Amino acid sequence: MKKIGSIILGFIIGAFVTYYFCPRTVSEVKEAKIIKPSGVISIAEADSLNNNWTKFRKVAVDSAAKKQGRNKDNRWAAWSLDDIENYISYAKNQSDSLGYDMTGIRIYLGVYGKNAGQTKKNLTTMFMVPTGKKSVSQASSLIFQSRRDNIPIDPLNEGQGGDSSYP
Repeated sequence: MKKIGSIILGFIIGAFVTYYFCPRTVSEVKEAKIIKPSGVISIAEADSLNNNWTKFRKVAVDSAAKKQGRNKDNRWAAWSLDDIENYISYAKNQSDSLGYDMTGIRIYLGVYGKNAGQTKKNLTTMFMVPTGKKSVSQASSLIFQSRRDNIPIDPLNEGQGGDSSYP
């Protein structure tokens, strides 16, 4: 009888250990909390910003494009979600290896030159550059650094571009 009690106790302990230490199925695992980033604007505000760009910049930008032999210049750039996620992973990895803490991404406007080929010649483009600060040890007297500089990593360009307005 003493052996049966030990076996039952062993099964109970084993069941508790299995319950607490074995991985749960996907439905049992809580999903990651989704946080709305600061700076998200409404569709109406985006439409207003786009209309203001059209009102105040389109004529000047398109007239400059006409001097270069184009009717319209690019108004936007787009990358696939895979390209953006892959670039962020790449940039974080490169930042770490260069001794930087990557804290953001900066978007720049650029213009392809006259030697860029007929499809891109003198058109506006946009490219992403990782930003952050040089990693400092905790023993450093320069712990407080709020300025974010570009990290010397190859930027992401080659997004799709177009001249249509929002939306």
